[in-house]
Amino acid sequence: MPNLPWYVYAMLLAPLALILFAAVYKSLQVRAAMDWLSTPGRVLTSESQVREIRVIDRSREDGYRMEPRNFANIVYEYSVHGQALTSNGISIGDDRGDFGIAETIARYPVGAAVVVYYNPRHPDEAVLERETPQGWWGCFWSGMAVAVAIIFGSVFGLNQLTEFVSTRLGNPKLSPLVVVLGAFGFFIALFGLAMRRQASLARQWPVVSGTLAMSDVEQYRAAPSKNHLRGPMMYQRQVSFSYRYNDVAYSRVEARFATGVNSTSGWLMRKFRTAYQDGARVNVYVNPANPSEATLDPRAGASLIWILWLVALAFCWAAYLVATRG
Repeated sequence: MPNLPWYVYAMLLAPLALILFAAVYKSLQVRAAMDWLSTPGRVLTSESQVREIRVIDRSREDGYRMEPRNFANIVYEYSVHGQALTSNGISIGDDRGDFGIAETIARYPVGAAVVVYYNPRHPDEAVLERETPQGWWGCFWSGMAVAVAIIFGSVFGLNQLTEFVSTRLGNPKLSPLVVVLGAFGFFIALFGLAMRRQASLARQWPVVSGTLAMSDVEQYRAAPSKNHLRGPMMYQRQVSFSYRYNDVAYSRVEARFATGVNSTSGWLMRKFRTAYQDGARVNVYVNPANPSEATLDPRAGASLIWILWLVALAFCWAAYLVATRG
């Protein structure tokens, strides 16, 4: 094994440990639900619904932000020991939203007879599906494979690459710096290429009519500095719009329609107002594979892609200068 500090190995193994923890936790949830009892039920409501969930955001003082996402709201009734109950739980575990909404609504139409699995200790805790979601284990093993590849590639690949580069430099001690700079440039360029491909695909998405629900400036306080000084107030323009795709309603928020970045100047954010006005009819580009993903302008991130490529070029140029001039 390469002689690296312990914390380097800890950082590399952290994603693998997180994936393993998620798999064990999910397995325990599914196993516990296997002991739940079943009873017949009937679907009362089957529609899409927007809910706000907490998302980790270390750039903010509170460490999180509230993000609206689309969910399938399936409300059903059932009876336990003569007591009428209702629930909207669908499957075991947390639903993070923005995925499989139309499929779930189609699977549980209003009036459909369903089998309800409920916790005998807490009958109001119920679900319609107590098995592991389809494709979950495939995602798990794919994640494991990617994590292992990253670990071995980082530990052994970068180590071997550093040794290879050191034999071709006038000052071998500079080889780690050259490799790190080059690796940063390479991965930033890959990220820019992925964004460019995504934007290219988005321009081919089907277009539907939507309604602008809100165009405003969000205000929040940035995370404290390393010296524990309170962060500045930050402002970000955001646009919320609603639309329908295949007779299912969706809502989405985008925050890249002014300067494209956050600012400490609320006046500046309001000065460069977006052309979108509340209540206006807009064209919405919808991802047919996941209709919760949509955009008003698939070209909006073009400037960011060019910035990423310029940053990647700067890292590669720095690597070249270090390698040739020390």
